[in-house]
Amino acid sequence: KAQVRLCQRYRRLAATGKPQPKVTTAIARELVGYAWDIARRVSPAIAG
Repeated sequence: KAQVRLCQRYRRLAATGKPQPKVTTAIARELVGYAWDIARRVSPAIAG
């Protein structure tokens, strides 16, 4: 699901004429947020 959403967002941002570094940064930021959310959910299970 996340990959499809990120690919769609990438294409949409690129199609609007945004500069490539800005598009890449936006996608990377969203991907980091996704990874952080997964780590946050898993971390209490490991600690406890």
